[in-house]
Parts: sequence; C-alpha cells; structure tokens
Amino acid sequence: MEEFPSRPRPRAGRAITPEEFDRLSDEELARRVPRDYRDYFPGKDDCVNGSFYLHDGTVWSFFKGSLLDE
Repeated sequence: MEEFPSRPRPRAGRAITPEEFDRLSDEELARRVPRDYRDYFPGKDDCVNGSFYLHDGTVWSFFKGSLLDE
C-alpha cells in the first residue's frame, strides 16, 4: 500500500505560511476564509502581506488564520 504524505486538510481559519500562500490559487485561498468573510476576499493579487480588508475596516490574515485585531 502506498503511503501519502501527511498534509493538513484545507480548513477555514487555519493559519498558513507565506510559502503556502504563494503556492495556492484564489479558489484554494477562498476555502480558507470563514464563510462570513468570503464575499470580501478580493483575490490573491489584492491581498497585501497575506491579508485583506473587510467591509468594517477589520483585516483578515491568512498567516494568522483570524482577524488581525483578535
């Protein structure tokens, strides 16, 4: 039986590394954003330092896996 490398399943709210951010597509990144914030995800090209602004001015960070002010 072939062994597969252990990789965490993509999960909303799980922090990722800058390398993972670079490697993932817009669709893969969107799956990591909690559903409440997905409509505000502008796409990878418009994320500054792995984060983006929500409608209320708070910032979602892929590297932290949550809002920056939490």
